[in-house]
Amino acid sequence: MAKAMTKSKIADHLAGKLDISKKQAMTFLEELANLAYKEAKNTFTLPGLGKMVLVNRKARMGRNPQTGQPIRIPAKRVVRFRVSKAAKDAILGGR
Repeated sequence: MAKAMTKSKIADHLAGKLDISKKQAMTFLEELANLAYKEAKNTFTLPGLGKMVLVNRKARMGRNPQTGQPIRIPAKRVVRFRVSKAAKDAILGGR
């Protein structure tokens, strides 16, 4: 299995494709991440990739894996990334 691309490799690729410096590409990646963190409360969409959304999870019952005793898992808010249909089709191939 191939290794995941690092931030540095992504910046190298963008710099080569867009004819900009690696430092500018790294700054772009950092600003995009900061914008996503700030806007995730309202839903942050990356066209062609998907969107980050906040989801409220309900409280539920679970089990302690060591003892098997039932435990209550409290409600909480989580961040989810919903992959767009275009990205799924491009990665998995159209049906």
